[in-house]
This record gives sequence, C-alpha cells and structure tokens, in this order.
Amino acid sequence: MLDRRFVADNVDLVATNCRQRGSSADVARFAELDRLRRQMQADIDRLNQQAGQVSKSIATAADAAEREARKADGRRLREEVSAFEGKLAEIVQESDEILRAIPNLTHPAAPVGGEDAAVEIRLGRTPVAGFDFKPLDHVELGGRLKLFDFEAGAKVAGHGFYFLTNDAVLLELALQRYAVDLLMREHFTVMTTPDLARDSILEGTGFMPRGPETQIYSVTGSDLSLIATAEITLGGAMHERIFEADELPLKLCGISHCFRTEAGAHGRATRGLYRVHQFTKIEMFAYTLPDQSDDMHNYLLDLECELFDGLGIPYRVIDTASGDLGGPAYRKFDLEAWMPGRGEKGEWGEVTSTSNCTDYQARRLAVRYRKPGEKGTSYVHTLNGTAIAISRAIIAILENYQCSDGSIVVPDALVPWMGKKKIEPR
Repeated sequence: MLDRRFVADNVDLVATNCRQRGSSADVARFAELDRLRRQMQADIDRLNQQAGQVSKSIATAADAAEREARKADGRRLREEVSAFEGKLAEIVQESDEILRAIPNLTHPAAPVGGEDAAVEIRLGRTPVAGFDFKPLDHVELGGRLKLFDFEAGAKVAGHGFYFLTNDAVLLELALQRYAVDLLMREHFTVMTTPDLARDSILEGTGFMPRGPETQIYSVTGSDLSLIATAEITLGGAMHERIFEADELPLKLCGISHCFRTEAGAHGRATRGLYRVHQFTKIEMFAYTLPDQSDDMHNYLLDLECELFDGLGIPYRVIDTASGDLGGPAYRKFDLEAWMPGRGEKGEWGEVTSTSNCTDYQARRLAVRYRKPGEKGTSYVHTLNGTAIAISRAIIAILENYQCSDGSIVVPDALVPWMGKKKIEPR
C-alpha cells in the first residue's frame, strides 16, 4: 500500500491515479478520516498528559476531600480517553480499508487508458511464420496426439481442469528444467513453494483472498487459500524481514502450482489450456533497493524474452496501460506469444508478465532494509516476473511448431529433456 501521510498530503495526485487505473477508492474520504485521526490522537495525548498530572497530584492533596476530587478528575479523564480511543479505532479501521484499496502509483511512461491503450515496445527474434496449410489450435492438436484429457479433468474436478498425458507430460517437465537451468545460471535461488498461504500473506502481496470478486480458492474453516502464483509465497517468505543493504538485490525462482477460479472466463479464445483453474508456473521474484528496481524490471523482462527467443516462439512485448494494471504494479510489461490457431487468422496471447511493485507490497509485508551507519530502516522494492507458465507455453509450442501431418517439432532447446525431436501420433 502507499504511505499514509503521502496519500493525505497528495490527495489530487492519488485521486487522479485512481481514476486512471479504474479504482473507486475514496481518496477524499481517506484524507478527511486521516485528519480526524491525527486530531483525535492529539486529543488523546493531551488527556493522557492531564490524567498523568492529576495522578501525580493526588499524593499532595491537602485533605481527603481534595484527594477524592482529584481521583474523580482522573476517572473522568480516563473515561474521556476510553471514549476517544473507541472512536479512533473506528476511524482507523475505515481509513485502513480505503488505504488498502488504493492502487500503487503509476510509472510516468506507462500508457494511460484501458487494455486497448497498451503500447507494443518490442518484437521477439523469431518472426511470425505463415503455414502452407490451415493451422489447428492446440485443443485439436492435443486431441489427435493424445496430449490432454479434458473430459477426465471435468469428471474429477470440474470444467477448467485437465490431465496432461503422454508427451505433454514430458513437455511440461522439459519446460520446467529449461527455465530453471537458465535462472540458476543467472544466480537465482531456486525453490519449490507451498501451494497454500495464509490470507494475511495474500493480502500483503495485493491479492483478495475472499469476497465476491476474488479469483482465489479459499479453504473453508481456515485462514488458508490456494495460491494463484508463487509471487504470493515468495513475497510472504520474507515477511517482516530486515535486510542488510549489501544483501540486495535478492533473486528468487519459485516452482509452484497455481490455482485461479477464472470466474466469467469463457469463449473460444479462452478454451483449452489458455485459461484453466490449475497450472504449473516458474516464477521470478526479486527484492531490491529502491534505486535498483527499474534496472531489475528491465532485467526480468530480458530474461523472459531470452526464454522465448530460445524456444523460437514469435512474441511481442507490450507496456501495459494504467487501467489494466493490478493494484500493486507500478509498471508492467506483458509478453504475448503468437498463437496461429487462435481465432480465424491467429492472435497474440499473453504468456508472461513482469511487474515492478516498488514498495507497495513491502509496506504490507513489513519487509525493510538498513544501511550501515544510518539510523532506522526503509522499505525494499519487490518485483515479479513469469519465467514460464507451462500451460500457455505448451499452447505456443504446439501451434507454432505444428506440421501438416499433425505432428509437432520439438524446439531444439527442449530436445535434451524430451529425448525426441518430434511429437507424433501414437
């Protein structure tokens, strides 16, 4: 979240940013509540000081009557303090709810507007290739090659779940190893993460664990929810940590399952593996000093591009517009792969994203750093980026590497782990 005092002192700036990001957070109401909070706290401090003075004066009272009168004054002051504290708690609760709903500030270079305002800023090394036959989409390809079983997934868990089968399993494992090997060479600390996290950790990273608009699966009767991304667990792993400045930047790589309700997501463009309730993802996460985060953001984007250039997948990078940013993101780049089987003539489909969240998550999670010789601590910056979201990477590979006979050429980078150069009908 943003700094409380910054919001109160910059109401117009924050309100404008909320409008540009499609947020309905009532910034003016927050500012009024914060003014009342400060005023009421000052009144409580004044009354406590008076009560302390009265308490000390009781021993010097001239007689019993004066002593009882001073005791009565003390009780009256404490009752006033108690009443003020009750009102203050209500004000703080309401203002905190608004503050948590206010999105991060937006990078001045980010496009302003909705999804259509996004700007293409880069193309991958592999050009979009034409086919001398009508390309199939991944659902048809996977059905012919016996790579998926959506029917069994629906029987077991419902629509949006699936089984990967045969060579699709090898493809998932190969993609994991491909991404992990690159990130290990880049000195990321690799880890698997829990598939569950406390709701407080989800809230700390900017996810809404419960409520009508949530995309999170929650566990009834507990404070746990299934994670939507390892960003949640990698961010939560350092909850309340204080880093020494020379420990940063810290680069983490998390392998996890991801669970999303994907409520309301229907249509041909979202069918098959594109928008599912569970998938495996390799996630990058970084903790940095504030002056390191812009460079780290570009670095994470470069790694995403390197991964998809290495797979020979055509893609473009877009600078996400303000109205399409998630609450914690200061700036976000999406990598969209070309999916020739999508739509009538092929379409771009998002496969990765990387976000600079500045100190927005760190404030919620109380993650700080300190510099030698300086008093106090400051908040770190956090960043996240998808290395490989397996289900969507599989779509891009199947559709771009399909052959006229229905087989799939395995990208050279994955052959060592696949153990074969082609996926053919069984």
